[in-house]
This record gives sequence, C-alpha cells and structure tokens, in this order.
Amino acid sequence: MADAPTPSADDAANPTGAGVPAGRAAAQPAIRQGSAVPVDISQRRLNETEFDQPIASLGGFASGFGMTFATMFKKVYTQQYPFEVFPTAPRYHGRHVLNRHPDGLEKCIGCELCAWACPADAIYVEGGDNTDTERFSPGERYGKVYQINYLRCIFCGLCVEACPTRSLTMSNEYELALDNRQDLIYTKEQLMAPLLPGMEAPPHPMRLGDDEAAYYTPRKDEGAPQSAANVAGKPIVASAIEVGGHHG
Repeated sequence: MADAPTPSADDAANPTGAGVPAGRAAAQPAIRQGSAVPVDISQRRLNETEFDQPIASLGGFASGFGMTFATMFKKVYTQQYPFEVFPTAPRYHGRHVLNRHPDGLEKCIGCELCAWACPADAIYVEGGDNTDTERFSPGERYGKVYQINYLRCIFCGLCVEACPTRSLTMSNEYELALDNRQDLIYTKEQLMAPLLPGMEAPPHPMRLGDDEAAYYTPRKDEGAPQSAANVAGKPIVASAIEVGGHHG
C-alpha cells in the first residue's frame, strides 16, 4: 500500500481541502488555535508625543480662542423681524405666481409639465378644455385645477424651468409660515396674479388676435410686473417677461 502524501503548509492552513493560491495564502495571516496572531496593518497612527509638545499645543489653543475673542468685540446687529423687513435677492425663489396675458387670459395651458418636473411631488394640475363660450386661456386647454403643497415644496425652481408658456414664476414672497397644514396647500385662486389695469377677468374671447399665435409672438419690450400684490396684500417685486418674450 502506497504511503499517504505528506500535507503541505497550505493544506494545513486550509483544512477544507480547497486550493488556495500561493499569493493569497501568503497575504492572509495564519490563525492558530487559542492564540491571536498580530497583523501588521499599514495605518498611520498619531504619535502621542506630538501632543506633548508645549509650543504646538499653545499655538493651537491660541488660534482657536483668538477667533472667539475677536468675535466677542464685534458689533452684532439683530434684524428686528417682522418689524424690519429687508428685501431679498432679485432672483430669490419664493411663493409661486400664475401669470396672465395682457388681456387677462391665463397663461397656464394645463400641460402638467410643472407637476412632472417637481421632485417633491408638490404640484397637482388638472387640465380643462376651452370652449367658444368659456375661454380661460389661448389655445385648446387651460389649468382647471392647480394646487401647490408648500409643505412639500423645496423651492428649487424646476417647475418654472419646465413651464412652456412662462405661466409659472416665483416671487420674492417668503412669509409662508402658518399654524394650519391645510392652509399651506395653495389653490389656483390664491396663486393667480391679480388683474392689472386693462385686463379683463376670464372667461372671454381672445383679444390680442384671432388665434393663439398672437399670444406667443416674441416682442421686444419687457412687460411690467405681472402681479402688484399677493394674497396677503404685500408687494411682489419680481417681474416676468411679457407675452412670449422668453422665446426670443
């Protein structure tokens, strides 16, 4: 009977009999029964003697406390809000506004692109069909139901970028804190810009031309602010481009 082969070092380290590549076996530390084998892991450890240097230690404390003491003697101004209201940046993203055409018709066509673009799912739109007797916007459709849930809105402005008719813009109004969650779901009536002089409340026929092309022809002049006041009666300083001017 032939003698059994003598087990190699790899076989002894791997009792299951599975082959282990030589390179991998060398990289793995050997594990012995009942004893822990120290493994040399290449990590940088802080030398405790670095903290024993008095000069470096005092320099760190001086740098940190120096910033604190320098701030203590600066004049601190506290804004007395809401008694003092300062203007925001011109492109501040605040409460939304649904704009109108110069004759009063709504710019919203109920396409729902703003709702699809909203990452927070804060906009809900239902489109309706215009008729010859009841026309709310140029073209075939208008926004019958429009809601924005400001409990979800993150004021990113993607809805404004997605709007093809420049109907939806963002104002500088930021006072949206309320004590009732239901009141923070703004409806179309709350978001619609008020009628400016020369505008007629819809529904009414198209006044700017025989078809909707007259409403989306680029013009050289830039329109006046779409809204003079919001629901709370406070001014909205943001202005929007008038009558398709954003296409040119």
